[in-house]
Amino acid sequence: MWIRTETQADHAAISQVIAAAFADQPGSGRTEQRIVEALRTDGALSLSLVADVDGRIAGHVAFSPVRVGDGTERWYGLGPVSVAPRDQRNGVGGALIRAGLSELAERGALGCVVLGEPAYYRRFGFRHSPGLRFGDVPAEYFQALAFGDGVAAGEVTYHASFTAAT
Repeated sequence: MWIRTETQADHAAISQVIAAAFADQPGSGRTEQRIVEALRTDGALSLSLVADVDGRIAGHVAFSPVRVGDGTERWYGLGPVSVAPRDQRNGVGGALIRAGLSELAERGALGCVVLGEPAYYRRFGFRHSPGLRFGDVPAEYFQALAFGDGVAAGEVTYHASFTAAT
């Protein structure tokens, strides 16, 4: 498995992986596809990585900038992360997330937030941060990972692509 930055030639395969990964969710993955497409179109897809297995796209992860209520910059949101059903439970998603977080830190990001299953994202270092909020989402499902000593505070707002796509 090779984790690499997406290329334009990967876009159709990424869309297929997203659709397959979210096929049993409301919208059958179309919402997540629209989010990634809108982030890409708006130039807000800060980091987009694929897992390439023998020339086949097995997974994808997107990172985009978020706004934090206290004005702290250089924070990002993780998601969506998608793995083709045949490649799930083989470490593809974890490898994508680890590679993406490492790349963000190398680029000077201050932190990353994620909305998702607490037990899964804890393994990457994400934790509930009492100072960060995301709407009325239960606190344990909105987690943060700071890359340094400082932690941002306030309401977190994702790029407009997330609301326009729903």
